[in-house]
Amino acid sequence: MDPQLMAVCNVTPDSFSDGGTHEAPPAERTQSAVNYAKQQVALGATIIDVGGESTRPGAARVPQAEEAARVVPVVAALLAEGIEVSVDTMNAATADACLQLGDVYINDVSGGLADDQMLATVAKHDARYILSHWRGHSVVMNDLATYDDTASEVLAELTQMRDRAVAAGIRAERIILDPGLGFAKDRDDNWAILQHLDQFNSLGHPLLIGASRKRFTGALLAPDAPVTDRDLPTAIISALCAERGVWGVRVHNTEATRVAFDIVRAWRNGHAATRTQEGA
Repeated sequence: MDPQLMAVCNVTPDSFSDGGTHEAPPAERTQSAVNYAKQQVALGATIIDVGGESTRPGAARVPQAEEAARVVPVVAALLAEGIEVSVDTMNAATADACLQLGDVYINDVSGGLADDQMLATVAKHDARYILSHWRGHSVVMNDLATYDDTASEVLAELTQMRDRAVAAGIRAERIILDPGLGFAKDRDDNWAILQHLDQFNSLGHPLLIGASRKRFTGALLAPDAPVTDRDLPTAIISALCAERGVWGVRVHNTEATRVAFDIVRAWRNGHAATRTQEGA
């Protein structure tokens, strides 16, 4: 089975690769984001990850009310379309507002550390919770990328964060883990984690990988390469993740990753299933 294909839909002016894509007056902004999300589903996305606050390195925090104003209308519209939704938020109030609309994933890159009400909020709704490894906010996280043995230390810290979530009342079977590539990790820290995905899978939770367009993938390219050129290494990482049994990948270029999954499936099965008759 292919991993879940989580497509990024950032309703932000300042995200590192797609900030401002849907920037417009509120009603137009919502419709633009919804149209984009529907296109991603048509291209193969199984979950749309809606975010209203950039977590790129150095990004300033957004007031929670502004984040919610960006995100909640998009989530409501997507749920009305029957689309599976994940909400990328560190704010319990935003998570609560979205969970009142329906059964969405809460994708908290801070793993419950940024808002002390988040774990209780998720537990109250018995929500599906994507819990990421995290050491600090965007303005300081690069300074926190200090490890002696990256994979084992991240694994231990992520396990502690998981235990804290369970102690707060979140059922273990509702937790998806994310090792937090790019968050308080330098280039080789990310590769060390990817090399040891089997250790993270051994925790017994579904595993989400978010490598898409991150700086460490760009380090493999020419220094002046545009951010979108990182879609090729992202698709290769996605294919390798599919081979290693991860639950899902979070990406910006849905089509490239869907093609990568199709190639992995064809390799496994010894034949390819074409999506159209053209070129068969």
